[in-house]
Amino acid sequence: MTDASTAHGADTTVPSAAGTAAGTAVGTAADIAALHQVVAEVEKAQRAKDPDAFLALFHPDALWTTTHGKVLVGLDAVSAFTRQVLPAASWTGQVTYEAAHIQFLRPDVAAVKVRQVYHAPEGSSDEDSEGTPLYVMTKQDDGRWLLTVGQNTQVRQQEG
Repeated sequence: MTDASTAHGADTTVPSAAGTAAGTAVGTAADIAALHQVVAEVEKAQRAKDPDAFLALFHPDALWTTTHGKVLVGLDAVSAFTRQVLPAASWTGQVTYEAAHIQFLRPDVAAVKVRQVYHAPEGSSDEDSEGTPLYVMTKQDDGRWLLTVGQNTQVRQQEG
């Protein structure tokens, strides 16, 4: 059963009690809100080009694949890449992130499909571009959700 009526508007897979018995996890409203908050913090850090805020969202054993296919294993690798690339990013428009679909794999593991849009500045000849990252987040003992695996995929513009 899919419940698309969450407070944040995401398509959040919430199985019935029968689905739970079959091994499908169910997320609480607090967990769903926390996952949306992580995505909002990613947006905020990206807009501010703030590597420290971005890196604070990651699990120490993170596995991250950039939009161009560069694989980063561990927080040190994610940090080195982010500190080099994010502050020097040259976009002049705005970026937005939205948790478009949340699926709990276990109560402490969630897959979050994100809609990422780079909005070109008004009056610019640049076009908006879109990405569809997939974040796997894990819930820590202290209740925080952290980015553990990420696959960022750029959406190619269809011509004609």
